[in-house]
Amino acid sequence: MTHGCGRWVRGVAVAMLLGAAMACGGGGSPTSPTPPSTGGGGSSGAADSATITITSDGVVSPSTVTIRQGGRVTFMNSSARNHEMNSDPHPTHEDCPPLNDIGFLTPGQSRTSGNLNVVRTCGFHDHNEPSNISLQGRITIVAQ
Repeated sequence: MTHGCGRWVRGVAVAMLLGAAMACGGGGSPTSPTPPSTGGGGSSGAADSATITITSDGVVSPSTVTIRQGGRVTFMNSSARNHEMNSDPHPTHEDCPPLNDIGFLTPGQSRTSGNLNVVRTCGFHDHNEPSNISLQGRITIVAQ
């Protein structure tokens, strides 16, 4: 009787292993693990970070970006003039406070915002030229 019970236990164990292998995608050839995404992709197409350049013509490019929640945005001043980039609305800059970390940029300088943790759309502008639409834009923050 002990001999039959041992065979039964082995049979159950083999069946459990086969079931686990099939549930985990076993049975086929082994595959390599997929590395984690470090930017871009995903269902939203959003990245963890973005760079907005103030061009030599004094225009922000791109003027709209989408990033994942918790991401950051870097502003690069490639123009010959100083700019002071802040969150909307002017002059209080209170919509997206992490954008105010950019602040004053001299020619050739870049700065990165704080983490944008709230899912929303934030406007930005040059504090010294708040009505200049060439220096305005939007950052959309999407859920991860």
